[in-house]
Amino acid sequence: MILEIVGYIGSALVVISMLMSSIVKLRVINTIGSIISGVYAVLCGALPLALMNACLITINLINLWKLSRKKQEIFEMVPTDSGNILVKKFLGSYQQDIQQYFPDYSSADVADHTAYIVLKEGAPVGALLGDVSEDALDIVIDYSTPAYRDCSVGAFLYGQLPQAGIHTLRFGKTVAEGHAGYLKKMGYQQKDSQWVLKL
Repeated sequence: MILEIVGYIGSALVVISMLMSSIVKLRVINTIGSIISGVYAVLCGALPLALMNACLITINLINLWKLSRKKQEIFEMVPTDSGNILVKKFLGSYQQDIQQYFPDYSSADVADHTAYIVLKEGAPVGALLGDVSEDALDIVIDYSTPAYRDCSVGAFLYGQLPQAGIHTLRFGKTVAEGHAGYLKKMGYQQKDSQWVLKL
């Protein structure tokens, strides 16, 4: 009975890993699931299944090693404004997803904001919109596409913003549950009704 439970857990983790939008999370969870499934296969004497899991573990570890050797994704930050046609197209393409994390967001409300678009190999993967006041940016949207929702876009942006004269980020709009986790991970501190990050 315990052996069967181990097998189910391993299989479940492999399936769950396929639902991950982050490549790193997918590889890590798939590796753990494959290890558990591999142990189950060995204990059951199912050598073909054990061999398959050994191959999956090897492939995942090689790819995780390659990912770890990349010091940083090769991103490019493009300062612009929210009226830019690229910004409008990008936000329009991800409007439903954006509203899950930014409930106050409306495509009609994004005009006349400062915008920073993050490109990866020429394609937009993130957008930061807000209003600049002295050296602070009051954020309207800080969005990354699902494939880059591992804080890499945010980490890149926040590293570049001081060069653009931005040293404080403030977010005072409605915080969705999924976005609150991101704010905490990036080091924001909650002050009154705002989340604040000093760069």
